[in-house]
Amino acid sequence: MQPLNLPTYSFNLKSEGGSDLIFDEFRNRWVALTPEEWVRQNVARYLVSELGYPSSLMLLEQKIRMNGMARRCDIVVYNRSGMPVMLVECKAPEVAVNQKVFDQVARYNLVLGVKYLLVTNGLVHYCIQYGPDGQQYIFLPGIPGYSAIAAQSV
Repeated sequence: MQPLNLPTYSFNLKSEGGSDLIFDEFRNRWVALTPEEWVRQNVARYLVSELGYPSSLMLLEQKIRMNGMARRCDIVVYNRSGMPVMLVECKAPEVAVNQKVFDQVARYNLVLGVKYLLVTNGLVHYCIQYGPDGQQYIFLPGIPGYSAIAAQSV
């Protein structure tokens, strides 16, 4: 798979029936190794290993209902009270992170109402914090550690 703008991690990979699979430690099962899944697994591992996000408070491919339709958020991070605090949207490395992607994550956030959004294709990462009024947003210079986002979301 393509190198990403993240530290290098070791993953369990296998081929089965002509398909490449990666073991998802968060969902505890083998999943198809697509370029988007490669980004999702690396970003999830980065959040846990480098920024102190508890793996037990992260759900990958979290289902939500939006306008009566089922959607899946790539990663949703929760605080210790069980409230969602961050929404992560992952794209394949060849997908440009553009307004269309920001619009998608903003629509998902209408359902979840989190304060932090992270959008990445594994090469570029944008972290956004919503202001207290929910109308203003700030592009952060980096991805905050878990203790910073969990403390502000209580």
